[in-house]
Amino acid sequence: MARSKNTSIIAGFVVRSTRKVPSYTHPGAFSSSLRRPRESENSMAKIICIANQKGGVGKTTTAINLGASLAVAERRTLLVDMDPQGNAGSGVGVERGVLRENIYNALIDDAEMAGVVKKTEIPLLDVIPSSDDLAGAELELVTMPERERRLARSLEAIAGEYAYILLDCPPSLGLLTLNAMTAAHSVLVPLQCEFYAMEGLSKILNTIRLVKKGLNPALAVEGILLTMYDGRNNLSRQVSEEIRNHFGETTFRTVIPRNVRLSEAPSHGKPILLYDINSRGAAGYLELAREIVEREVKNG
Repeated sequence: MARSKNTSIIAGFVVRSTRKVPSYTHPGAFSSSLRRPRESENSMAKIICIANQKGGVGKTTTAINLGASLAVAERRTLLVDMDPQGNAGSGVGVERGVLRENIYNALIDDAEMAGVVKKTEIPLLDVIPSSDDLAGAELELVTMPERERRLARSLEAIAGEYAYILLDCPPSLGLLTLNAMTAAHSVLVPLQCEFYAMEGLSKILNTIRLVKKGLNPALAVEGILLTMYDGRNNLSRQVSEEIRNHFGETTFRTVIPRNVRLSEAPSHGKPILLYDINSRGAAGYLELAREIVEREVKNG
């Protein structure tokens, strides 16, 4: 016999679940100061680049689900898909085949960003999707003036409409990622809890230093996010301990667990909050959003 379904209202949208929704997912879980919309007439979005040259560490999963979680916290958020694979867009329900314009047109053809923004199922979460055309953008950008600043200039027109803009980067350190870092205020580095992922950490941190020195003096490290953590695995625990010992508070308190439901959600075109809000993956990204907002409130 099928179990009855409960319905919970979360920041203006409905989520159906087979179990009781945990308290941290309700709007009241965020204090009034954290839930107050960040944007005002004079404010500009905080732009966070989510980058790591290694694939499979959870960049797109983090971009999608952090964006959804910030939206739940009543922060209007824009997700920008800078990866030619287009998984960030499809992960929030955007069908690639029906797109007329996307981030490629903004970068290469100077299309207005407002014209390529798409709505998602979550009222405060918008997305600028990608397409296969973006694969050729690396070569096309080479001959363009101020090629590293194309994204920054395009975002200027809409930055005042959002509290957060999240840039999902490809698994490389080419011109697309360079554009994202040049446009961003900070870089969030997802790090899978395994040895090889840790080996590549120095490379991405060195790239951030070079961009800060030559293109974007204000660029900071938002934090290192440990992903795919399995507490039963000795290696996961060792990597976590070593990263925390070496990088201290630069490492987020929040750890994203290895979670089957989190892996399934993209195939349904939904963030984990809409697919299974009771999962450990959903809890992890809600906690990450809380931590980022708390940091911003603390820092003024």
